[in-house]
Amino acid sequence: MNLLDPEISRYLDELLPDRDPILLEMEKLAQDRQFPIVGPLVGRLCYQLVKTIHASRIFEMGSGFGYSGYWMAKALPENGKIICTESSTENIKRAANFFERGGLANKVEFRQGDALEIIQQVDGPFDVILNDVDKEDYPRALELMVPRLRKGGVLITDNLFWHGRVVEPHPDRATQGILQYTKSLYSSKELYTTIIPLRDGVGVSIKL
Repeated sequence: MNLLDPEISRYLDELLPDRDPILLEMEKLAQDRQFPIVGPLVGRLCYQLVKTIHASRIFEMGSGFGYSGYWMAKALPENGKIICTESSTENIKRAANFFERGGLANKVEFRQGDALEIIQQVDGPFDVILNDVDKEDYPRALELMVPRLRKGGVLITDNLFWHGRVVEPHPDRATQGILQYTKSLYSSKELYTTIIPLRDGVGVSIKL
């Protein structure tokens, strides 16, 4: 399902200014390996949100080889820190190399393992949390993330449209996870949420 008219997508892509060569390299790697990343349009949104609230502490739930984390690290002040979580040793090595070459190694801490377990082991609060774990884990992730987000902090969630599956009948387990999570976002008395129809649906929630 095309969530955005292809001509609008092309128009938005053409508006993008030149960007960091490291990001371009990461985008090519993702394309060659068919590895899901948020892409430059959402990457810019993440950067903008970090800058908007003057974030200095970020926690990323599921980092892959560091694409979205790299965007957010670029927006951090010199003393800022992002904790990136990833289960794959290979992906962490790639991410560390990208951050090092991009001059951002001092702003990142990599934790290997299950993001849902790791977030319970770190002290909050965080200014920004980005959620991109396995979709069936989204509801449990929400329970763990909200207490570790500061008041006025931002929760960013990827894939809330799930390639259109959220409006199809007979949702699978992953889609059910997203549907439950999204309903919880909108019914929460602690969060104020908007879904931005960019790429695959980006949730932006502010902790009240």
